Amino acid sequence: MFCPDCGTDIPAGSKFCPACGKAAGAAPNAASGPAAPQADANDAEKNKGMAILAYILFFIPLLTGDHKTSPFVKYHTNQAIVLWLAAIVCFIAITILISIFVFIIPWGLWRIIRILFYLLRYAPLVLGILGIINAANGQMKPLPIIGKFTILK
Repeated sequence: MFCPDCGTDIPAGSKFCPACGKAAGAAPNAASGPAAPQADANDAEKNKGMAILAYILFFIPLLTGDHKTSPFVKYHTNQAIVLWLAAIVCFIAITILISIFVFIIPWGLWRIIRILFYLLRYAPLVLGILGIINAANGQMKPLPIIGKFTILK
């Protein structure tokens, strides 16, 4: 769990943030809006490589255990796992839709829709590049559309 105000990792069972003292589970500061988790500068600088690698091979940080020792790596590993799962679902859904629509839609319109489906297949690649850029910049920004999902607790 992260502090809604400063983004610091709050240990399980704690009632207050160890950094700013805000009550765990309290609403974020209205002036700042909902805050994304903030990366510790030292943690981010030290673990950028592993966070970037998570988007390419998400299981490497899981095998090395770096996701347990670094909140920065844990955040990006979680984003990468969600991204890989979304990519698999996206590819399966597109393949099924293409298989169905090829028989329903007239040929001329089908050619246009098919191009749109093939372009949609590149969405996970674009999101992965955004995640790599965020990790390289030491940021813990959620990916668009899928960034709110958490698998690693």
